[in-house]
Amino acid sequence: MELDAYRQMAATEDEHWWFCGRRAIAEAVIRHLDLPAKARIVEIGAGTGGNIAMLEQFGAVTAVEMSDLAREIAGEKTGRDFLAGHLPDNIPVAPQSCDLICLFDVLEHVAEDEASLAAIRQMLKPGGRVILTVPAHQWLWSAHDVGLHHMRRYSRNLLRERIEKAGFTIDRLSYTNAALFPAAVLARLVDRLRKPARPAGHATPPKPVNAAMKAVFSAEGRIVPNASLPFGVSLLAVFRKDGAVDTGRLDEKLAA
Repeated sequence: MELDAYRQMAATEDEHWWFCGRRAIAEAVIRHLDLPAKARIVEIGAGTGGNIAMLEQFGAVTAVEMSDLAREIAGEKTGRDFLAGHLPDNIPVAPQSCDLICLFDVLEHVAEDEASLAAIRQMLKPGGRVILTVPAHQWLWSAHDVGLHHMRRYSRNLLRERIEKAGFTIDRLSYTNAALFPAAVLARLVDRLRKPARPAGHATPPKPVNAAMKAVFSAEGRIVPNASLPFGVSLLAVFRKDGAVDTGRLDEKLAA
């Protein structure tokens, strides 16, 4: 991402409806995973540290981030060290050492997404899980994606294909941000028509609007752990290594 994007992230991720909603959904999903006590959790692409406090509820967290600036900001915010690393071949995590690996809107930034998923699989213990989010629908491509240095947006079928080719078993594959989908489509169309210097959606809206959007998006945390949404702006996937038996509540045999 652009350096300004990291500064913007650091300034808004604790209050902006999108970051808060995504974090609330991820937290709800993780609560349903029945992770072991003292689980070892790794967040790859941890950015400026906005998810660390949430993840630390579930175990010991290792944060990995490529950007020097993001790691510096994250260290100032959280008071902890963030490790330097990037996918697919430079993640400082021992093989078969992780119970959960998190990638929140990371894979779309990586050219070698298939190789990255294969590398992540090597870091997991047998039965270890991955939770990731990515932007959905290539037809929504706009200046927003260009500004954030996205390589692609994913269809549900493409993401499923990438995950299964890497040898994982999928437990949950759902769209998210469904209720606000029409607004997101409109914002992307505005970006295309007006070609603004700064794409729509970066700034935090006025407090009442932000609070309402946060409540709507976060409410999906009551749905996604148990059912898959049929449409949305993003995709969320939960998958596990080696087809190990899943005793959690997320078991789902997905249709081909």
